Amino acid sequence: MTRVFVGSEALAAGRVNRYQLTNAHQRVFPDVYAPRGELTLLDRTIAAWLWSGRQATVTGRAAAALHGARWVDPATPIELNFANNRSPHGVVTRRETLLPDELTWSGAIPVTTVTRTAFDLARRSTRRRAIADLDALANATHFTTEDVLTIADAHPRLRGVRRLPAMLNALDAGAQSPRETYLRLDLINAGFPRPKTQIPVARPHGRWYYLDMGWPDILVAVEYDGEHHRTSRTAYAIDVERQDYLISIGWIVVRVLADHRRTDIISRVGRAWDARSNSHWAAS
Repeated sequence: MTRVFVGSEALAAGRVNRYQLTNAHQRVFPDVYAPRGELTLLDRTIAAWLWSGRQATVTGRAAAALHGARWVDPATPIELNFANNRSPHGVVTRRETLLPDELTWSGAIPVTTVTRTAFDLARRSTRRRAIADLDALANATHFTTEDVLTIADAHPRLRGVRRLPAMLNALDAGAQSPRETYLRLDLINAGFPRPKTQIPVARPHGRWYYLDMGWPDILVAVEYDGEHHRTSRTAYAIDVERQDYLISIGWIVVRVLADHRRTDIISRVGRAWDARSNSHWAAS
């Protein structure tokens, strides 16, 4: 029996009895069960599709995850294109027109194509969250903004279409996490030029370092350090060696942690810009 299943079907087929269904499994959605324990996003996506009677098309963030996007919260609501206004908690249903070339499959599950998924992500949620979702999908699939805008031409009356060009212009496939997306947006909103991402820097022995974001013309970088940088001794040692090398070849690197305040980050980056500008003025 598959990990996620329809309870009534399993009972009818004799694959489980009612005692096993109640005591060894958990109810995910009405008449849909899985073994007790932590559920993955894929588990919940399959469960939502089974709840729809295998009729729905997966859309939104769950569709992005099926296309390989990382950093999608396992607890995110599963969005379905399905005519049902009484969806259970954890499922969001919408009924929108999906053209044949906007549909594909992930295994047995109908899902919106990458470009239709990007189109939907750009129209929904807050600006920051939507851009983070687009960054993650672009990082995994490298869709083109032109293809997404073509879909917009076919659905001019859908909610959120007008903001699509601005959202697509703001995305960056170089972001390696939602935190990096938010950091990039904070820098732009503070008035700094849009930073480049995944900046290659040659290192000894023919290899490369890649900086999260920054401005190569003035050798200023901003890097977001995830939790593993502090909890892993090996990662910490590599970071120290990396930082020393970047400084030795002229880079100013502003390192950012999750608990740093936005105003302090902007001030630190501003000081780096000032230091670099002053050094350029002195050299001239």
